[in-house]
Amino acid sequence: MKASALLILVFFTVTTYAQNSLNNYKYVIVPSKFSFSKEENQYGLNTLAKLLLEEKGFSAFVANENMPAEVAANKCSALNAEVTERKGLFATRLTITLKDCQGNVLFKSKEGNSREKEFQPAYEMALRDAFTSFNDVQYKYDGTTFAQPQQTVIPATTPAAPAQAPAPVPTTPSVTEATGVLYAQATPNGYQLIDTTPKKVLSLFKTSVQDFYIAVDGPTSGVVFRKNEEWLYEYYKDSKLVSHKLQIKF
Repeated sequence: MKASALLILVFFTVTTYAQNSLNNYKYVIVPSKFSFSKEENQYGLNTLAKLLLEEKGFSAFVANENMPAEVAANKCSALNAEVTERKGLFATRLTITLKDCQGNVLFKSKEGNSREKEFQPAYEMALRDAFTSFNDVQYKYDGTTFAQPQQTVIPATTPAAPAQAPAPVPTTPSVTEATGVLYAQATPNGYQLIDTTPKKVLSLFKTSVQDFYIAVDGPTSGVVFRKNEEWLYEYYKDSKLVSHKLQIKF
């Protein structure tokens, strides 16, 4: 009798896990600020987590970005990414977890480690190390469609005026022109951009994508990339996308 009960329990566990796998999800939401961070997108980690998830095949979004209508209408159609830190004296240790809307863990990485002394490269290297756990996962979205949550409909006593659709939010920012030449000086993880003063203007950190860098300017973080033979620096300010042209000499 005990053996039969145990067999039923094991079958139920395996079935539940099979019904909730990474392959059921196309979208992942990355918070704009991790629990151990002091500010949004500190060290560019949230942007980096989004980019690394996209490299694995997910459609990822930082929480303060515009999201697809199906995710905005039903948050259960997306997974939530969490990055946690285990404190250490001589190492930076990060773990990434993917959870569904009910808090069930569908994926948990190994603990990524870095012994770099500087915070910026240490956190980046630890996060990249944690993401190597995805190499053991054969992720491929299976086309699952999540049902919309049921809502109670209250009949209207008088005909309601048709609601006007909200004005579309522009996805292309206005671009400001470059104000001067910036000179790129190589660093262990990328470049620092110096103006003619000389003064450091931006720190660039390499990614796995050619001509695409994580950019840090004090508390502001964004990306620098080349498009149509021009360099652009883009970041969010007050929930609005800002774009600047840069003239960089490498």
